[in-house]
Amino acid sequence: MLEHELVRLEPLSREHVPGVERASPGERESLGFALVPTAETAAAYVEQSLARAASGDYFPFAQNLTGGRVVGHTAFLGARFWPDGEALLAVEVGSSWLHPSVQGSAVNTVAKLLLFTRAFESWGASRVDLETDERNERARAGIVAVGATFEGVLRNWQPSAAPGEEGSPRNTAMHSITSDEWPATKQMLKERIETERAQR
Repeated sequence: MLEHELVRLEPLSREHVPGVERASPGERESLGFALVPTAETAAAYVEQSLARAASGDYFPFAQNLTGGRVVGHTAFLGARFWPDGEALLAVEVGSSWLHPSVQGSAVNTVAKLLLFTRAFESWGASRVDLETDERNERARAGIVAVGATFEGVLRNWQPSAAPGEEGSPRNTAMHSITSDEWPATKQMLKERIETERAQR
């Protein structure tokens, strides 16, 4: 578990299904091209996340407010290792979504602070990847806002998650934070959290 006074990231389990159902937004316009469950598909979504976790290369979390309310989902995925196969070189933070009621609050910033701290300070990663659909301008702006640098677009990089595009490839906007950048990014995130708290 990763915890802050505002947000708690709990390893996803079947016990989170009711919370994911409640967190699944009815209004979809703010979600862009993200793969986000509906209340009807929440149980299947959790099962799919847990099945991916069983592969050992996907570590999903329920994003919770400290009062216990589930407000979203996020994950570590795509870990890459040095040639010794043990030391972590890089990992992606993704599969992230939040209920519209907490979008624009400190929740996303806190969650990213927790995830990046684990990647850089506990696991010794040299890099954290953040990826999104090239067309998802809202997500791209959010990724840059938490300190990541845009590196370019990888064409036909992975399957599209956009509704109606099953079986089609997508262009992926690639961003990253490196270990050299992490100290300054960490300070920026802390300051951003305080600003977002004051604004709410």
